[in-house]
Amino acid sequence: MEFEYSDRTKQLMKQVQGFLDTHLFPIENTLNEAIENGEDRWTIPPQIEELKALAKEQGLWNLFLPESDYGAGLSNLEYAPLAEIMGRTRFGSEIFNCSAPDTGNMEVLVRYGSEEQKKRWLEPLLAGEIRSAFAMTEPDVASCDATNIETSIVRDGDEYVINGRKWYISGACDPRCEIMIVMGKSDPDNDNKYVQQSQVLVPMNTPGVNVVRPMKVFGNDDAPEGHADIVFDNVRVPAENIILGEGRGFEIAQGRLGPGRIHHCMRLVGAAQRALEMMCVRAETRVAFGRPLSKQGSVREAIAKSYCEIEQARLLTLKAADQMDRLGNKGAKSLISMIKIVAPQMACDVIDRAMQIHGAMGLSQDTFLPQAYQMARVVRLADGPDEVHMMQLGRGLAAGYAGAYAAMSR
Repeated sequence: MEFEYSDRTKQLMKQVQGFLDTHLFPIENTLNEAIENGEDRWTIPPQIEELKALAKEQGLWNLFLPESDYGAGLSNLEYAPLAEIMGRTRFGSEIFNCSAPDTGNMEVLVRYGSEEQKKRWLEPLLAGEIRSAFAMTEPDVASCDATNIETSIVRDGDEYVINGRKWYISGACDPRCEIMIVMGKSDPDNDNKYVQQSQVLVPMNTPGVNVVRPMKVFGNDDAPEGHADIVFDNVRVPAENIILGEGRGFEIAQGRLGPGRIHHCMRLVGAAQRALEMMCVRAETRVAFGRPLSKQGSVREAIAKSYCEIEQARLLTLKAADQMDRLGNKGAKSLISMIKIVAPQMACDVIDRAMQIHGAMGLSQDTFLPQAYQMARVVRLADGPDEVHMMQLGRGLAAGYAGAYAAMSR
């Protein structure tokens, strides 16, 4: 395997890093302050839209989409280091129109949407004019198994009627969020539990869509995007809002989640790398008991261990991305599960060490670390919890090795 970045990727890495260094990092604290303590925390700081316009003007836009008709035409392997750089700040991905859940929703519409759906929703998403949400998780069932979901999608003439409750719907509190992709059951009695589900497009302003509250993560409501608790009360949408057709919801979800999972991991490698760099600077400049922290053996061990773990996760991410490019998402499913298990836990560990070395400051709003830790901990649940990925990976490995052993023994 050759993970040397192409000349095009190296140039884009330089451009993305340069953009963040020049335009974002100087105002990062100002943006955080506006969001955390502003008069209206549920509005978008104008600087965000200004930076998006500038990034679009410079061609640093929709870098995640491999389809050149819609995005930059980069492979997963080429996009990986760019997503890593974006992951060094909570604002990075949005500025380049590479934020979840928009990325996954755009991929769904590119691959499965009708021409009318693409015209109505994909085009403004690609242009960064609106935001979107993906509504699957429910409070009353274990949604890590998507066959459990209970929200109903019932055909009534030329409309679908949707009833149910979803929560932790990321981005749905954003004032720019105009469309949700909602997953529910359209054929709950089908003997095949994998064709009971459908996915349907639901505009946020549809009557019966009730945003009850923003859910909190560690006491943080993540304004201005938020994670919504939503009740669907006899929500009616046109029948043409169904994506791909009835019974295709599980299939679409599987196609959507592969890239989404690895994008999270790419960004977490970047967050962990920034935490490591902060850890090193703190260790060299902070004096305790008469000498820099870096003179302490335990601090050096934390730095060395973190560096090793980040590089391991980075290489596994690149290997998974390479296999996705060559074999497709299904062919790379074991590696996608592996990196989804490894990267979030790695990021939690590295960021936790950085917080410890920063002392009280590491827990405060004066550093990037608490935001980064929260995100890393969330991703251990988002797009499938660690335990589900380990269960599926372990099942496949056990069956594969047992089958190979049995064949050798004949």
